[in-house]
Amino acid sequence: MAQPLSLSFLGAARTVTGSKYLLDTGGSRILFDAGLFQGLKDLRLRNWEDLPVPASSLDAIVLTHAHLDHCGYLPRLVMQGFRGRVFCTPGTQDLCRIVLPDSGRIQEDDAANANRHGFSKHAPALPLYTESDAFRAVSLLQPVGYERPVPVAPGLEAEFLPAGHLLGSAFVRVKTGDTTVVFGGDLGRYGRPVLPDPVTVPEADYLLVESTYGDRIHEADEDGEALAAVIRETAGRGGKLIIPSFAIGRVEELLYWIARFEEQKRIPVLPVFLDSPMALEALARYSQRLNELDPELQPADPEGGRTRRTGERRVCAFCTTRFRTIESSAESRQLTESRMPAIVISSSGMATGGRVLHHLKGALPDERNSVLLVGFQAAGTRGRALLEGAAVVKIHGAEVPVRAKVAYVASMSAHADS
Repeated sequence: MAQPLSLSFLGAARTVTGSKYLLDTGGSRILFDAGLFQGLKDLRLRNWEDLPVPASSLDAIVLTHAHLDHCGYLPRLVMQGFRGRVFCTPGTQDLCRIVLPDSGRIQEDDAANANRHGFSKHAPALPLYTESDAFRAVSLLQPVGYERPVPVAPGLEAEFLPAGHLLGSAFVRVKTGDTTVVFGGDLGRYGRPVLPDPVTVPEADYLLVESTYGDRIHEADEDGEALAAVIRETAGRGGKLIIPSFAIGRVEELLYWIARFEEQKRIPVLPVFLDSPMALEALARYSQRLNELDPELQPADPEGGRTRRTGERRVCAFCTTRFRTIESSAESRQLTESRMPAIVISSSGMATGGRVLHHLKGALPDERNSVLLVGFQAAGTRGRALLEGAAVVKIHGAEVPVRAKVAYVASMSAHADS
C-alpha cells in the first residue's frame, strides 16, 4: 500500500510572502518554492528560522518564478547544505541569475551596516546569506521548458505551465502515482500586455493558489488611460514624473504602455529614463526571450528584427522614441538635478531604497512634479506613506516636504483578482 503524501505549508500562510511548500512522498522530500519573508520586521525575522527538516535532506527544489518571495531563500538552503537540483524554467533561471546575487549583496551590506552603526543585538551581525552563497545556488538551477514533464524525484514528475505573471513564471503540475497536485505560484492576469495569458490547467486532485487579491476586483483600464492621464497632466505643468517601480516585470509593462501612447499620440513625446541597474539587466533578458512574450511583441520575421505591432526594426521591443538608460551613479545624480520635463522609472517599487530615493528627494518639493505609484505598497514603506497622503517623508535622514502630486494606478498588478 502506497504511503500517503504529506504536504506542509512553511510560508505564504497567514501572510503573502515566504512561499515554501514541502511535499513528502515517504521516500522523497521536494520543496516547492523557496521564498523570503518580506515586509515588517516580525515577518523578516522568520527568515532566520530553520526548516523543520535539514536542508541537506531535500531531494530537489522546484521554483515557480523568480520573485524573491518565491526564490530568495534558496541561497540560505545552499548555505545550510542543500546540494540537489533546482528545477525551473529557462526564463526563471535568467532572472534568478540577476536577483539572487543582488539579494546576497544586500544581505552582506545590511550586516556590515549593522556592525558599523551598532544597531544589532548580535555581535557581530551576520548576513542571512552571502553573494557567494547566491552564486552557488544559481549553479544548481536546472532549466526545463514549458509543457515538458520531467522526473524530479523517484516516482514524481513535474511539468511547468505558463502562469502569465512574470517572465518564466509557471504553474507546476506534479504527478505521483495516481495523484495530481498543482502548485499555482503567483497567478497572472488575462488580457494584459507583455506576457501571454495564463494557460488553463485541465485537472488536479489538489490545487494550491495564492489569494493576494482574492477579496477584490481590479479596476478596469484596458487602454492604460489612468497612466496616460498622469503623464499628460505632469507634462502640462512642465514637471517631471517619477515612477518608483519593481525592477522586474513592471518596468517592461510601463515601457510598453508609454511606447503605445506615443504611437497613438495620446501623450507628448518625452525623454524616458530607466535608472535601475537590475531593471536594465532584466529588460535585456525580456528582450532576448520575445518568443515567450505576448504575440504582439514577438517579431514577425524569423530574424527577429521587426515587431508585429509596428513592423519597425527596433533594438528593444519596449523602447520609446526617446528612451535612455542611466548606467552610472554620476549620470543618475545629473538626472536628479535636471529640471527638464521627463519620465524617470527607477527602483525600488515601494521607495524603500535604491536610486529612486534620490529622484524623490529632488522631485517631491516641487509642485510641478508627480510621483506615480504602480504597485502594492506595504505598511511601513515610504511608498505607503506617500499613498496615504504624508505631508513629509524622511529620505537619507532629511525631512522632505511632499508638494508634488502623488497618484496611484491600481490596474497594473501582475496578480489575478477574485
